[in-house]
Amino acid sequence: MQNNVLILDFGSQYTQLIARRVRELNIYCEIHPYHNIPTDLSTFKAVILSGSPLSVRGEDAAHPDLTNIKGKLPLLGVCYGAQYLAHFNGGSVEPSNIREYGRAKLSMIKDGEALFDNIPQDTQVWMSHSDTIAKLPENGVRLASTADVMNAAYRIEGEETYAIQFHPEVYHTSHGKQLLENFLVHMAGVPQSWTPGAFVDTTVAELKEKIGDDKVVLGLSGGVDSTVAAVLLHKAIGKNLYCIFVNNGLLRKNEFSDVLDQYKDMGLNVKGVDASQRFYDALAGESDPETKRKAIGNAFIEVFDDEANAITDVTYLAQGTIYPDVIESVSVNGPSVTIKSHHNVGGLPDFMKLKVVEPLRMLFKDEVRRVGAEMEIDPKLLGRHPFPGPGLAIRILGDITPEKVRILQEVDAIFINGLRKWNLYDKVWQAGAILLPVQSVGVMGDERTYEKVVALRAVESTDGMTADWVNLPYEFLQETSNHIINRVKGVNRVVYDISSKPPATIEWE
Repeated sequence: MQNNVLILDFGSQYTQLIARRVRELNIYCEIHPYHNIPTDLSTFKAVILSGSPLSVRGEDAAHPDLTNIKGKLPLLGVCYGAQYLAHFNGGSVEPSNIREYGRAKLSMIKDGEALFDNIPQDTQVWMSHSDTIAKLPENGVRLASTADVMNAAYRIEGEETYAIQFHPEVYHTSHGKQLLENFLVHMAGVPQSWTPGAFVDTTVAELKEKIGDDKVVLGLSGGVDSTVAAVLLHKAIGKNLYCIFVNNGLLRKNEFSDVLDQYKDMGLNVKGVDASQRFYDALAGESDPETKRKAIGNAFIEVFDDEANAITDVTYLAQGTIYPDVIESVSVNGPSVTIKSHHNVGGLPDFMKLKVVEPLRMLFKDEVRRVGAEMEIDPKLLGRHPFPGPGLAIRILGDITPEKVRILQEVDAIFINGLRKWNLYDKVWQAGAILLPVQSVGVMGDERTYEKVVALRAVESTDGMTADWVNLPYEFLQETSNHIINRVKGVNRVVYDISSKPPATIEWE
């Protein structure tokens, strides 16, 4: 794998966006914490310094050793990175009289500068800073200004070092992608060779070499990540891949049989295991979200271990871990505060003596889908909405019973099938129904009812880190509500969740 671009992370919420924009240019990049710079930089052709919530003037300022980078490799500082390069190289950074957050216009762009090729004067950029660069570093040359920020961009004479106060990675910077292309492709000469086809060829070859004739067991979920991982491994080792699809009793309606049928058509070696009762027993009486997640995780490991032990001489466990999980685990401040435990992260228990193989660990979600398309996986499968590892257990608030699961499966099926019928499914990133631990009074015919309430949730997002609720048509919501109340015994009220992330999360638990 070509380590073409190194992104040093100073803790910015936008760092992953920088990597995504670089990858969109068909350029491979990796994110590393600023305090853990790779010792071997020979394969990197350019370096980008991210933004940060910190101030370069603070005692806790992130202070990397750039001895082997600055002046030796093409370098682009973004926001904090730009302030860092100024403050510690003869310039100065001061508190800004006018804090810039949000949209701004470049009022001046210096003529003839390669960094701004094909970028018009007065272009819109996105700012997010409370400090400002009062004095440029030694040999600094101003490249751009806004009405409020004199030094919005600069370069250092005699080096391939550039700095910008704004964020080219965010959508609201009109020509951000062009600026990154100017720097990486036209100025640093980074090859645009990071394509789905190249990834498949390279990864399959690496898997063949690493695994050889050993056997690999993989837990399939029916989702995009585990499916693409399975197909990659199947290309590399064929029948030595053993896939296990566990029915935990918390899947969507008919999902166990439907997904198994899909996998058979793909030629994968898949065994379906119905362990519903085992999971219900583990969840009996549990209402706390984290307790439920851990009970499901423990039960899954036990079931999976039983099935793996039934296969002789298994050496590897394959997982569908993707790059955001990897970045999180090596972030600047260590793993972030736990909002909820992740079903695919945390390592294996000691009794599972298996090596781990993660063929997708360097891909973002959208890249996983493109790799799947390259391998001609069914578009309907690749387009499936994300579904939580614990399944419907975290969409049933409170304790879990088979009857509650039945109710939610019926509600969810009406909602999801309705989205497909109205051609809304592919316009939504994730959708589902939540069974609330409350009952409400209703009237059906001439009789009073006192039954359950369900909430519908649909969001749009690119990676799940942020999400906005989807403004579904009133007519669709009206039809869906009527169908649920009329067809699902036990439900007499439907509500629609119009919360965005943040401050809410996509799932309720």
